[in-house]
Amino acid sequence: MNGKKGSIEIDIPSATKANYKQPEAASGKKSGGGGGGDGAGSLISCNAWIRSVWEFAKEDSNRVTFSFKVGLAVLLVSLLILFRAPYEVFGTNIIWSILTVAIMFEYTVGATFNKGFNRALGSLLAGILAIGVAQLALCAGRVAEPIIIGISIFFVGTITSFMKLWPSLVPYEYGFRVILFTYCLIIVSGYRVGNPMRTSMDRLYSIAIGGVVAVLVNVLVFPIWAGEQLHKELVNNFNSVADSLEECVGKYLKDDDSEHPEFIKNVMDEFPDEPAYKKCKTTLNSSAKLENLANSAKWEPPHGRFRHFFYPWSEYVKVGAVLRYCAYEVMALHGVLHSEIQAPYNLRIAFQSEIQDATNQAAELLRSLGKDICNMKRSLKTSLLKRVHSSAERLQRAVDLHSYLLTGSEISSAMADNASKPLPNLTHTVSSTLHDINQPPFSSEFDSSNNCNEKNSNDQMLQTQNSTVGQAESYHELMRKQSRRLYSWPSREVDAFHEEDGALNMDLLPRMKALESTAALSLANFTSLLIEFVARLDHLVEAVDELSKLAKFKHEGLH
Repeated sequence: MNGKKGSIEIDIPSATKANYKQPEAASGKKSGGGGGGDGAGSLISCNAWIRSVWEFAKEDSNRVTFSFKVGLAVLLVSLLILFRAPYEVFGTNIIWSILTVAIMFEYTVGATFNKGFNRALGSLLAGILAIGVAQLALCAGRVAEPIIIGISIFFVGTITSFMKLWPSLVPYEYGFRVILFTYCLIIVSGYRVGNPMRTSMDRLYSIAIGGVVAVLVNVLVFPIWAGEQLHKELVNNFNSVADSLEECVGKYLKDDDSEHPEFIKNVMDEFPDEPAYKKCKTTLNSSAKLENLANSAKWEPPHGRFRHFFYPWSEYVKVGAVLRYCAYEVMALHGVLHSEIQAPYNLRIAFQSEIQDATNQAAELLRSLGKDICNMKRSLKTSLLKRVHSSAERLQRAVDLHSYLLTGSEISSAMADNASKPLPNLTHTVSSTLHDINQPPFSSEFDSSNNCNEKNSNDQMLQTQNSTVGQAESYHELMRKQSRRLYSWPSREVDAFHEEDGALNMDLLPRMKALESTAALSLANFTSLLIEFVARLDHLVEAVDELSKLAKFKHEGLH
């Protein structure tokens, strides 16, 4: 480039030619040699997709059953079009049968009955209204007829859209939607065909045929009852809460000396090492599912184990609501388990027997209640409740008797006196601290003094400082070795606990005491949440007992 120093000469034409040839060769190699790799990748993705579909179907076999039932119902209705005789009777309006089956056919029998009722009533009201308005428009003459039809469509659309938003009419929202589109289709097509009566009757017949086929197939071919689904869902929720409670307390009382990931990472991953936690979270989110199943079960006739009319399905929703209040406490226990501030393992293990006993008794009561609902048996849980209350009272007494451990100022000394627990060697820590502090610059100040009385006074002051420093250092070592997560909160507070300019930073002693007290309160919070959980079990027992009375469970006798 003009021969200047530091310049580089670039031959543009040759570089362009080389670049034109090289991509072609590279693309040829990739296309020729990469075909097998793409085929293997697609085969692997196809296998993974098939495996996921298999697992999804295996998780609930009713999903496959429901799919086949829908296909069968649509096939039966389509035969009315495929065969000439039915088609000549109903004509093109028979297509409404297929639409009715596709819209009405729901997962459970109760939901199908509910939607069928809304569709039948909406179609009937829309047909009657369309016939009346059409006759009125015909009497008004050819000029006023489209005006009357247009105004009627506007009013029907406005009224039905407003009524389906009314709180008490929300369950019938689908019915108002059916009224709107059925009325519009019947009256507009009748206006063009010229015979609204015949059009509306043909479509009502077609809708009736599709509804009957959908109901018969859903009821007679491997029926999926909403009541049975609701029954199983509630029982599973009981077991999920019990498993999550035991899992949380077990991890809280376990000291595996392993590094724990950060809290934010745990929240994002939803604690993947705790499967019962996810089940408990599902229980908290099951409110809408239980309500939908209960609303669908109300439409079902007596079946299976639910053989009497007016079965109290709403009581299942009430029991589920009380169970969710108990699950809230379990989730709060999980929050304490994964919080940044943790009580030392020595302090947690001091109340291990009382916490474990209360947990075991509460979990046993939960599983017993779920088993009674599953077997539809009624039994008074007097003895179980007494054991649960006794275990909670023992835990409360233990906290009251050893409350000095939770005040913060006595934790270090109490732990140091307990030789049976895996505490660090606090004597060695204190002695090493004293040895370090006796080094200069403190010793030089004392050697420069010639007054014996003044030296003795300074020695006494130094011993007082040494005892204070020894307590702080012992607590510092205890927190570093025995409380993994406390050491990381806040790290700047603990790491700043060092000598500055040859002297110990004594301003941090009150702050370290505050951290100590906060860590102790973490255990108090955990025990109070567990006791609150036990207290809420009384309301759960009452709700289950009310359900067993209204549902007429078999009386098993006193326990």
